[in-house]
Amino acid sequence: MDTDTASRPTLADVAARAGVSPSTASLAFSGTGPVSDATREKVLAAAKELHYAGPDPRARSLRRGRSGIVGVVIDERVSEAFRDPVNIAMLDGVAEAIGEIDAAMLLLTGTTGSDTPVSLETAPLDAVVLFGCSPTLERSVALLTQRGIPAVVIEGDAGDDVPEIALDNREATRLGAEHLRELGHERVAIVALPLEPSRARGPLTAARVDASTVETAIERARGAWDVFPDARGVVTAASYVEEGVIAGRELLGDGGDDRPTAIIAQSDLLAAGVIRAAEELGLTVPGDVSVVGFDGVAVDGLDYDLTTLSQPSQAKGRAAGDAVVRMLAGERPESVRFTSTFHRGGTTAAPRA
Repeated sequence: MDTDTASRPTLADVAARAGVSPSTASLAFSGTGPVSDATREKVLAAAKELHYAGPDPRARSLRRGRSGIVGVVIDERVSEAFRDPVNIAMLDGVAEAIGEIDAAMLLLTGTTGSDTPVSLETAPLDAVVLFGCSPTLERSVALLTQRGIPAVVIEGDAGDDVPEIALDNREATRLGAEHLRELGHERVAIVALPLEPSRARGPLTAARVDASTVETAIERARGAWDVFPDARGVVTAASYVEEGVIAGRELLGDGGDDRPTAIIAQSDLLAAGVIRAAEELGLTVPGDVSVVGFDGVAVDGLDYDLTTLSQPSQAKGRAAGDAVVRMLAGERPESVRFTSTFHRGGTTAAPRA
């Protein structure tokens, strides 16, 4: 035993100093049980004299058989993930649900290695929520299965044993694409979310989609192709406005006769970037190019009422948190499927003759 551990005061030391039993001292710290205010004050005064901070949470975790920690795995670095309003809303929902069982939330990234102090491989977790719009989902699920930690996935097929909080990505995107077809658009392009762990940019192809495991990007691409089977597109490295700008420049910059008259972006942040790229190129929205997004979030600096598919992000997070609560209670929660709502804004119109 090291010196610090040996010299650290214990609850028994506090009880002896206060002249009470260890069980009474424990009840005084927990704030529960038949302990008078005078006794509690005496115990807390003894603890202050001995510089005792309270019962060791690790010991309490061992007694309960739980850590009291629910992990939430996101694909990006935490600082980057918080740039996306969808992630923030889903985290709010998860926190709201698990707060009812006094569980804490630990944010982890899917790319964090086992050599770090706290990782998916080593963290003491009771359960995990995986944000499934991630190229690293399969790896994360395999790790948790090996550790025997229950998990729930938001938008990602992790098998029959893992409940999924699903969204109608294909059907919703098809609805947005049908809106463009009804307006008269024929040359339509797609700006897609990342498809591989490498987050490589490049052309959006059927082969690339078929090889991917990122269900959100796959289903949104297929929803657009259901209406425009020949639509070309580009894959981005992340759901950022800057990535939308890069994609928009590539799709709109050539100025030829095959320039798309409409673009379906797989997130509102990407859609905002496409609009910015169009403006840089001297194009008007929706006069020269119509833009459809996905998410229904407020994008800083976007002075347009974006035509988009609005999803219930916070409700999805809440459903994932509720599933965790049920799993920790020994229940087997069912998967849940949410529906998006089409919002016709001011970024779509009929193509110019």
